[in-house]
Amino acid sequence: MRPLRFVALGDSLTEGVGDPVGDVWRGWAALLADGLAEGPVEFTNLAVSGSQTRDVLERQTPAGLALRPDLVSVVIGVNDTLRCTFDIHAVAARLDEVYAAFTGRGATVLTACLPDPGAMLGLPGALARRQRAVNAVVHALSDRYGAVHLHASDGAWLSDRALWSADRLHPGERGHRQLAVRFHALLAESGTASGPAPSAEPASPAPTRSASLRWLATAGTGWVARRCTDLLPQLLRLAADELRHRARGTSARLDLRAAHAVSAALAALSAVERPDAA
Repeated sequence: MRPLRFVALGDSLTEGVGDPVGDVWRGWAALLADGLAEGPVEFTNLAVSGSQTRDVLERQTPAGLALRPDLVSVVIGVNDTLRCTFDIHAVAARLDEVYAAFTGRGATVLTACLPDPGAMLGLPGALARRQRAVNAVVHALSDRYGAVHLHASDGAWLSDRALWSADRLHPGERGHRQLAVRFHALLAESGTASGPAPSAEPASPAPTRSASLRWLATAGTGWVARRCTDLLPQLLRLAADELRHRARGTSARLDLRAAHAVSAALAALSAVERPDAA
């Protein structure tokens, strides 16, 4: 019998950042792979830290298709919201193309809506609107292509500090295990996963406060510096715009504008029906 083939696409979340095992990252996708089948599973993780939807479409998808997966996870979009080039129309078009490519080959697609990174870092509400827009697109396209979709943007993910690593942007081991457990439950319910569910309990102790501070002082500052050169100028403009609307009592206009953008992006996709759409 041919082994079940599972390919993971995405960014640092799927790469496993926050869940170190020795000198490498493990992450939720690797934990999930161990419980997908009672027989052998071929798991390939193509996710790369910092990736955006463009990277998944142009680089990871061709490599993933070449592996002829039975199951593919596409969890992406947060990095798009953190860039000055954010465009929900482009995000929707890229995700539509990625989902169509894999479902057209008979693969089951895993997707997830994700928490707002701005809420984790105390950044302006504009980032929350961007993440809600991405989540709305992922919801709609998951329905369109029959994807197995995980709701991971609820308040529990923001309030339970034990799920997160020192940077407050990536899950720690406990958070990665929760993602794996929740994905496994959905796949088992649909008859796709037949192996044992991953354990929800961490195998390693949580990082100490001093270790977390060391990380933030080294790798963490590098991450902030890289994002600031790209996002900070626009972030300041977004924050100023937010304050002006709040002072005028017109913040609802910003929400309405974002909702209209999502509707227009999805309408543009619906206007051209894909022949390989589910």
